[in-house]
Amino acid sequence: MLSALLAFWMAAQATSSVDEAKRLLDAGKVQDASAVLSAIRNDRPEVTHLRGVVAFRLREYPKAIEALTKSAAQESPGSADIRESLLLLGQSYFLSSKMPETIAALEKAAAEGARSNELFYMLGIAYIQQRQPEKASRAVASLFAVPPDSAAAHVLTAQMMMKHEFEEFATNELKRGIALDARLGGAHYLLGEIAVYRGDIEGGIEEFRQELLINPNSPMAYFKMGDAYTRREDWDHAIPYLQRSVWLNPDFSGPYILLGKSYWKKKDFPNAEGMLRQAIRMDPQNQSAHYILGQVLMQSGKPEDGRKMLERSQQLRSGNAP
Repeated sequence: MLSALLAFWMAAQATSSVDEAKRLLDAGKVQDASAVLSAIRNDRPEVTHLRGVVAFRLREYPKAIEALTKSAAQESPGSADIRESLLLLGQSYFLSSKMPETIAALEKAAAEGARSNELFYMLGIAYIQQRQPEKASRAVASLFAVPPDSAAAHVLTAQMMMKHEFEEFATNELKRGIALDARLGGAHYLLGEIAVYRGDIEGGIEEFRQELLINPNSPMAYFKMGDAYTRREDWDHAIPYLQRSVWLNPDFSGPYILLGKSYWKKKDFPNAEGMLRQAIRMDPQNQSAHYILGQVLMQSGKPEDGRKMLERSQQLRSGNAP
């Protein structure tokens, strides 16, 4: 009888502690919730679940993985608790750079009915890292709410691949997108970026030209086309594209800097100075703009101002700028 009463009392105490931990967690007092949970001496699902949530909030991912693995193994299929356990377990693996485990946990979360942008984003990136482009494309399609296997899904997947330096896979996705829709906006632009990154300037120029035929209202395509021509030191071809980029988007400093450089190389110092001063007004911490303007001023008979700009450029470069 006494042992039964003791067990009942201990269970009641544990329930009270769990409720207190939940209250503290909801109030944002994560450390206090962790302290309460550490005093509970059992591994019931609600306890391990909370321990996992708390550890995740504290960014203690190995502890979160241990606790959430236990809780997910005991929670009811289809329940909100198991969905949260598996989702946080997948996030913990993702933030620990364990992509195969991320995929396993998040696929289970999706099978249990979990649906969130975080889930599809992490699944997409994990599939990319594990070189599974087909699955990556489906996850990205869900993330951006576009039809799977659509041209848009392939372009969006390619963009994600490029951000993670999987250019070869991105190229394949873009070609698949173009095959589905020859006038797909953005695909040739991204292929142009990949070409220039690989040193194929002529290929990049052709891709940007194709993009502008489809979308002549793209300031970034004009900018990248101008940039490609500056890499060829073809200043006469670069300037018109950079001007068009400025006219479409006057709030981006990049074209102003390249215009300043192009005018400088053509020895058109007044225009070069004007473009570069505008770039610096827009982006006061831009080291390149200060350096080129310094050169322009030195060569146009303003040595004192030029030295000041070059000194400022050096400060920005070294990280010692006030």
